[in-house]
Amino acid sequence: MLSFKITKLDIFQSYFFGETEFRSDKYKVNIQNQRRGKVLKLPFEIKPKSEKIVVRVSGEGGLFMEDYLPYKGESEWLEIDSDEITYFLADHQDQCDTIEVMYE
Repeated sequence: MLSFKITKLDIFQSYFFGETEFRSDKYKVNIQNQRRGKVLKLPFEIKPKSEKIVVRVSGEGGLFMEDYLPYKGESEWLEIDSDEITYFLADHQDQCDTIEVMYE
């Protein structure tokens, strides 16, 4: 499991943009709706055994939302395209502090 700490997350018209921290490395994050379908891209390469990966956004008190997203390879940023996660963040943006990527 990969755990990204959300250090900054700002809402724009139809997406969220901010910064995360993973093992003391800082990465930009972009979370938006599914205009191009569900997508997960990571700022480094992984070798998952299955095509779909669980992505969970969570916060204190057991608050979380997760979605199964197809891994689409490496990107400069952490990119998440998911209607479910985007709409959840619209209501709980300030309560979420972690993005977890779970795969085998």
